[in-house]
Amino acid sequence: MKVKGKHVILSFVLFVSGFIVALSYQITSERQSTSSHDETQWRYEDDLRSQIIESEEFNMSLQEEISEKQSSIRELESQLANVSEEEEVRNKNLIDDIERLRKIAGTVPVHGPGIEISLEDSEYLPTNANPNDYIVHEEHVQKVIDELFVSQAEAVAINGYRLTNQSYIKCVGPVILVDGHVSTAPFTISAIGEPDTLLASIEIHGGVLEQLVNDGITVRTQKQNHIEFNSYLSERGG
Repeated sequence: MKVKGKHVILSFVLFVSGFIVALSYQITSERQSTSSHDETQWRYEDDLRSQIIESEEFNMSLQEEISEKQSSIRELESQLANVSEEEEVRNKNLIDDIERLRKIAGTVPVHGPGIEISLEDSEYLPTNANPNDYIVHEEHVQKVIDELFVSQAEAVAINGYRLTNQSYIKCVGPVILVDGHVSTAPFTISAIGEPDTLLASIEIHGGVLEQLVNDGITVRTQKQNHIEFNSYLSERGG
C-alpha cells in the first residue's frame, strides 16, 4: 500500500493530540494530588491551633485557681497574725482538753510518770468477824479511781486493764469485774500523771486512804518513773 501525504499528516495530528491528552491528564493528576496534600496539611494545622487554644484556656483557668488559693492563704495568714494572745491561750487550752479527753476515753496510747496503789484484803481478821467486811469491794476501788481522775490523772488501769470514761466495776464475791473482765486481789491501780499531785490527793487528811484503812483495807502506794498503757481498743482486740 502506498503511503500518501495525507496519511502522514493524519498520523502526526493523532500523535500530537495523544501527547496533549496525556500531558493534560498528568497536570490534572498533579494538581489534584497537590490540592489533597494542601487540604490534609491545612486540617493538621487547624487541629494544632485548636489544641494550642485549648491548652492556653486550661492554663488560664489553672492560673485563676492558683490566684484564688494564694488569696485564701494570705487571708488565713492575716487572720492568724491578728489572733490575740488571749485567743492563743484559749486555743491551746482547748487542744489540751481534747487531748486529755482522748486519753480518758482510752483511744490513744499513754505513757509517763505516775503512781501505783495496791489494795489488799485485811491481813487481820478478828474472831467471829464477817470476812466479807475485811475484803476489797468495788466501792473501795471506785473511790480510788474517782479521786485519781479528779486529780487530773491522764489514764488509769486496774491490774493492767485500762479504764475508759465508760468503764464499770462490779463486785462478784472475792473478785471484781472491770468491763466484764475478772480481776482478783491484790488490786493494783496504776495512774499516769504528776506523781506528787496524785499521791497527795490520795493521802490527804480525811481522804480516800484514811477511809480505806478504816475499812480494814491494806493500802500501799508507790511513785513510778514510767508507766505505759496501750489504747483501750488495742487491749480488747479492736
